[in-house]
This record gives sequence, structure tokens and C-alpha cells, in this order.
Amino acid sequence: MRAWVVDHVSAAGQMAWRDIATPEPAGDGSLLRVEAAGANFLDTLMIRGQYQVKPPVPFTPGIEVVGTVVQPGPDSAYRAGERICAMLDLGGYAEYVVAPRLASERVPERMSVRDAAGLPIVYPTAFLALRHRAALQAGETVLVHAGAGGVGSAAIQLAKHWGARVIATAGGADKVALCLSLGADAAIDYRAEPIADAVRRETGGRGVDVVIDPVGGDVTKESLRCLAWGGRLVIVGFAGGSIAELAANRLLLKNAAAMGVYWGAYRAHHPDLVAHVFQEIFALHRAGVVRPLVRDTFPLDQAERALAAIAARETVGKVVLLPDAEAA
Repeated sequence: MRAWVVDHVSAAGQMAWRDIATPEPAGDGSLLRVEAAGANFLDTLMIRGQYQVKPPVPFTPGIEVVGTVVQPGPDSAYRAGERICAMLDLGGYAEYVVAPRLASERVPERMSVRDAAGLPIVYPTAFLALRHRAALQAGETVLVHAGAGGVGSAAIQLAKHWGARVIATAGGADKVALCLSLGADAAIDYRAEPIADAVRRETGGRGVDVVIDPVGGDVTKESLRCLAWGGRLVIVGFAGGSIAELAANRLLLKNAAAMGVYWGAYRAHHPDLVAHVFQEIFALHRAGVVRPLVRDTFPLDQAERALAAIAARETVGKVVLLPDAEAA
């Protein structure tokens, strides 16, 4: 089979598209023919050795896929021919991959491949950030950073569904308009004005109850200034490239909290929640609440170009890799 392989970790993030052995399923794993793979910002970091998970080389990146089962393992819950979506440790940028049972689920019959590819990472992350960590309540105000991105677009939709007022941030007029089209009540162009000043204006000086932060760095620091009394800052990533040192005095003075969400770790620490989260999101998709934002697709054999576009902030929503004949 063909796959993208990182032979040496480097600042350039080089990968090679080449033939490697097709993996064999074991235990409860299932061999899938990959129909779509999600491309994530963390992939751009992992291939450069800048992510918190540093796999030994050589490795094939890619942590989420949609595919058809071609060979179930001896203890697999699936049958050949079933379509499943899965969160993986690695290996998604390939024609075939073995998906474990945990964090894989059958794709609902009416869900498209592109929608299914936009689900395994960003929606569970947003779901857990808002519901399980921040304990969002109807009537609260949520600030969603990078609202035109994968986690951001998911968080806007979910927060609105749960009765929150949503303020989103984005870079540029087009992305601001996109956030509003997703349901945000207000959107801030962080290139045009300081975020904290805009949040004070939008909230009458009160601040926000919850911040969803996939950016890190100075945005995290600015977020502390945006919190209302009793506010919760939820850190879900560092797409800005740096990790902020938090001013603990701001947390103290506002009786506020800062917390993290790492969806991938739930498989080890809360495996009982994983299937539940998938089923909740599937139900919201059937109800029309979850509408994955998949604008940018690339052929699988152009994954390097896709990751470069993500790193350059040229994409919106969820970026999906498709077999050559199906990519737009």
C-alpha cells in the first residue's frame, strides 16, 4: 500500500509518499480501506517533533480516519463492509490502516464520508471542553477563539445549541463572516482590535463565563483578561505555536479556573466516556445541530500541501484528505 512516512524528524517536516507493508489486524482491531483522513494542526507539529507526543521514526502521521472494514481482527466488533470512523494513535495518512475498537464507531447510514471525517477529533474536543470541563450552562457567554477552525467551528455550534451566547474570534473579514454564519452572536477580528477590549464592549464590561482556547500564547494571556467572575478558561491546543505562562493572580481575583482538555487521553483515563461522546455527537448530527465545516479537501497524495496550508492559516474548518479521484 501507499502511505506518507516520516523517516527523520526535521524543522521542515518532510514526509515521503511511498510503498510500505499493509498492516495486519490483531485482537479487536480492524483493517480499513481509508476513504478519508482528517488533517489536523497537531500533525504539522508532530512531523516536526514539536508535539507532546513524539513517535519513533519511521512513522505515518494521521490520527483520524473514515474507512470500510476489509479485514476484521479475531476479536473485532465489526464485519467486513461496514464503514467506521476512528481516532488513532498514528497511521491515518495511508491507503489502509488498522483501527482499534476503542474510539471507533460505525458511521450512521445517512452521514457522508466528509462529515464523518470531520467528527472524531474536533467535535469530541469541543463537546468535552464545554460540557464536561467548563460545565456550560444555558444563558452563559462563551468566547471561542479561532472560530473558523476545526475545534472553533464545532464549539460555536455546540455552545449555541446548549443555549449560550457565543462570541468568536477570527483573523480577517471573511473568517469573521464565517463565524457569524455558523451561529456566533458576535465575531471579533483580532487583527483589527485587541480581543479584551472587544469582549468588554460586547459584554458591557462583564466578561465571559467560558473561553475555548485552541491557540495558546498571547491569546491565552488575553483570555484571562476576558473572564467574568467565576469564569473558566479551557485550553484545548496551541495552534499559535507557543505555550503561555498564566498570571495566577487573575485567576485568584476573579475566582476563575483554568483547565485543559486532551481528548486522546480519554481512551486511557475515561474509556467509558468515549463511546458515549460519539453517540451524543451522532445524535446531534441527525438533529442538524452538528454540521461539520469541510471546505478544504486535498488528495491523499498531496498531504504535504494540506499541512502547509494548515500551518499558513490558509484553511477553514476541518481539512480532509481524500483518495485522488474524490478530492475537490
